[in-house]
Order: sequence, then structure tokens, then C-alpha cells
Amino acid sequence: MTVIEHEQPGAMTRSDAASGPSADPVVRPAPHRWIWYAFGGGLPARHRGWVLHDTTARTWWLRHVARMLVQLAIPIALLMAFLPASWGLRAACAGGGLALALFYSIAYMPEAVENRVVKAGYPVGTATQHRDAAALVRQRQESDRKRAAAAKRAARYRDRMGR
Repeated sequence: MTVIEHEQPGAMTRSDAASGPSADPVVRPAPHRWIWYAFGGGLPARHRGWVLHDTTARTWWLRHVARMLVQLAIPIALLMAFLPASWGLRAACAGGGLALALFYSIAYMPEAVENRVVKAGYPVGTATQHRDAAALVRQRQESDRKRAAAAKRAARYRDRMGR
């Protein structure tokens, strides 16, 4: 697959119905652009819709952790290759750095993700609003499902009791 084929609009569809119709198509960036994006770089304007999707999908936090791991790949590889110590100490240093980076990355996750959305040209708070709206839709669906299950159990109980 070439870069041009990879960046065609419509390659992805918006999965969260709560986000509503978007004027921006969801165009997935090519791998080299995604790596640039993972390191904090901005994407061209045609990827605005994808950035919003990336930061508001149900798996937004997993995507954030994946970007953090990509950012840490180079320092950890350098540490493992050039630290003049035993492999055990190298692995311990890499693990400690990974744990510390994960802690800070998760602590500032909403702000970092919101910054990506602002870089794409959306107003501050857009990603949070989209995630909150999608969460409300999911909560309503779950409540409806639970109400239907409770009504079904109640009907089954009434039938057993002959009421």
C-alpha cells in the first residue's frame, strides 16, 4: 500500500454516534506522519478529523499510552545499548524510566490530548466535550439494557408466581 492509498478519505468511519456529523473527513495519516504525530508534531489540515477521532474514540487513553511508548522507544534503546553496566542494571533503569514516564503521561493525559486537538485547529475543550457526550450515550444505552433485563426478570417472576 502506498502513502497516497493509505491517506484516502473514508478509510475509517466515525465509531461514536455521539460526536455527530463532522465536516472533517476521517483521513488516517501515513505511518511516517503518525510517528511524527506520536512525537508531538502537527499533522496537515486534511487529518483534522482523524485527530479528533484519535482523541475521542473509546480507546483514546490506550492510543495515548501507545504514543508515549513510541516516544520512549529511542531513549530506552539508547540506554540499553550504551549504558556501561550489566544487562540487569540496564533493564532496571529502563523499567524505572518507563514506569516514571507512564506515571506522568497518565497524570497529564487529558491536557496532552487536548493540546493535540488544539494543534489540529479545534477550540479548547472539544475532545473533552466529545468524550463526555459519547459517555452519556453509552450510559443511556446501558441503562436501557438494564431496564429491559429487569423487566424481563420481573415478568418471568410474575409468571412463576401466577400473578
